[in-house]
Amino acid sequence: MKKWLQLSLTLFIAISMMVACGSQEETENPNDTKQAQSQNNEDNKQEGAPEETAFPVTVTDALDNEITIDAKPERIVSLIPSNTEIAYALGLGEQVVGVTDFDNYPEEALEKEKIGGMEINLEKIISLQPDLVLAHESTAVSSKDSLDQLKEAGLTVLFVNNATSFEDVYRSIELVGEATGTSEKAGEIVASMKDELQKIKDMAATIPEENRKKVFIEVGAEPEIYTTGTNTFMHEMLEAINATNIAEDLEGWQPMTEEAIVEKNPDVIITTYGYYTPDAAEQVLAREGWSQVTAIQSKQVYDVHSDLVARSGPRLIEGVKELAKAVYPDVFKDL
Repeated sequence: MKKWLQLSLTLFIAISMMVACGSQEETENPNDTKQAQSQNNEDNKQEGAPEETAFPVTVTDALDNEITIDAKPERIVSLIPSNTEIAYALGLGEQVVGVTDFDNYPEEALEKEKIGGMEINLEKIISLQPDLVLAHESTAVSSKDSLDQLKEAGLTVLFVNNATSFEDVYRSIELVGEATGTSEKAGEIVASMKDELQKIKDMAATIPEENRKKVFIEVGAEPEIYTTGTNTFMHEMLEAINATNIAEDLEGWQPMTEEAIVEKNPDVIITTYGYYTPDAAEQVLAREGWSQVTAIQSKQVYDVHSDLVARSGPRLIEGVKELAKAVYPDVFKDL
């Protein structure tokens, strides 16, 4: 599998750096802080502002750990781009103090302190003094030692679930919202996503069965071609727009031979690596032995940004829209 695909599916492989544990001195009188928070809550009620979540809160993360968060997090480090996008969508951009080398959205995230890429910098994370570290279930085993060291250093580490469906993404957003006192905003985001997805499904329902298109999604280029089967966002997206995934007999991210692709004869081919290979679509159109494929003959080969269709955050709906407009431009021209 291409390096870029590996980076998008799993981040932060085992790290062996050792760090010393330390304690941070209190800079405020806890009683004074509680009194100030109480007064702020009263002021908000009087002004009709939304009431914030009362802390401390106890949440159950993706590893079934019960995590108690004493106060609303003011310094957050995110260990995977999807968590960063969720945090920003929840209005927590100012609280985010550290992100990975792979974080590229929103633009403001590019200015945040970097805490590493495939290997996270434990000393850097600890130096940022976060009161919440947003980890990810997909790295719970591969980076266990490193993440354990963060917890041993006194940091609160919350594992967000590994999402492979829209329902999973909704749970991720709600979990981060619950942990950060932004449950109301999380609920609004989830409701909006569900509403937008249903609108797309309603539009797709008008497509006659005889006009249903067969689609091949290429997530990894030659010489080893990878595609997306069931239990992935992209497959669910194709179902939502009333298209057939020619790789529906596969599960997850799987290799597929050129012979099998040509035999299944897709009507549309979607690439998702144009960000790394700008002429991705042109390369597919020029492949030897593919000239009789319907998508090649009709030049129905398009690139969709991988972050929109593979990153488990609020922008997945934008990914569905882009995919819909590529496969059925007439039906979804007004999206």
